[in-house]
Amino acid sequence: MDFAYDARTEELRARLLAFMDAHVYPTEETAEAQRAALASPWDTPAVVEELKAEARRQGLWNLFFVDQHGSTGAGYGAGLTNLQYAPLAEITGRSPHLAPTALNCAAPDTGNMELLAQFGDEAQKKQWLEPLLAGEIRSAFAMTEPEVASSDATNIETRIRRDGDSYVVDGRKWYISGAMNPDCKIFIVMGKTDPDGPDLRRQQSMILVPRDTPGVEVRRAMQVYGYEDHSHGGHAEVIFDGARVPAANLIGEEGGGFAIAQARLGPGRIHHCMRLIGMAERAVELMCRRAVSRTAFGKTLAQQGVVQNWIADARVTIEQLRLLVLKTAWLMDTVGNRGAHTEIQAIKIATPRAVVDIIDKAVQAHGAGGVSQDFPLAELWAAARTLKLADGPDEVHQRSLARRELKQYL
Repeated sequence: MDFAYDARTEELRARLLAFMDAHVYPTEETAEAQRAALASPWDTPAVVEELKAEARRQGLWNLFFVDQHGSTGAGYGAGLTNLQYAPLAEITGRSPHLAPTALNCAAPDTGNMELLAQFGDEAQKKQWLEPLLAGEIRSAFAMTEPEVASSDATNIETRIRRDGDSYVVDGRKWYISGAMNPDCKIFIVMGKTDPDGPDLRRQQSMILVPRDTPGVEVRRAMQVYGYEDHSHGGHAEVIFDGARVPAANLIGEEGGGFAIAQARLGPGRIHHCMRLIGMAERAVELMCRRAVSRTAFGKTLAQQGVVQNWIADARVTIEQLRLLVLKTAWLMDTVGNRGAHTEIQAIKIATPRAVVDIIDKAVQAHGAGGVSQDFPLAELWAAARTLKLADGPDEVHQRSLARRELKQYL
């Protein structure tokens, strides 16, 4: 593995860093001020649309998307590998509530676009993938449910029942990211088409349910440590009560939902980890700036041994995480997601855990300011802590990784 970024990556990094300095960081407070003045906090501030237009003009659009599934999407993405995208996603992680959206590289849309590109038919791509790639609409992935342990996807209880030339969807989902945004026009719903089937991993299917389908109710926004995450379109509780859609809305085949979910979540996990490294970098920057500007007990915080330890440990940890994420991206490019399965699980365990600790130390260095709305640290901490649960909790990945490690000894 070559540790140097190639020329294409370096060129895009330089452009993206300049874009962040000139457009994103100065806009963070403006976006929040505009949102506060909107009729609904879920509407998109005008400045975000301006950022999207500028990013597209500069060729910083759909950087995540690799057009490897045919002609659909050609010309939309930058044609990057996972290894090339990793340092770019890291940069966007420094402003996680604004930069990914500005570049059309925000979850859950990225995973949904990859899912549609890989498993959708031509009609589904035309109707939903193309407007998503163009940034004209948003989407949501409806999997998690409040009544079951959704870390085990075979527990999903939502029912997808065939009725003539339609499917009828009944179920209750929650923490459905992006669903509060009025631009969210399509749900990818996971449910059971064969709840009594002998193979637990063949009971589930995935289906496209437009938001305006009768029987679909976006009931309420779910908070995350008191935050509603307006910039990402919130995390909603959604009810499907006899929602009827054409049979052609099924993605792939009946019984293929579990496999599709696994294929979707692999890239999503590494994208989260890429951005988490950027979040950690911003926390360290804020911690260092605070440390050199504040005096306690006759010395600046930067001269206090405990703060120096926090900073040194954070730097070591970030470098370790970055190398593991880059190795994982390289493996995904060279041997595929299945070949990189162990490393994907390793970064999903290690990165959120370590970044939560780094941000926590930055909060501590800021005192009361660290938990306030005047700095981004509290919201960064909430986002990082949530990723110890999202896309599979740590314990599930630890269990699977340990089994694979032990297998060679059994």
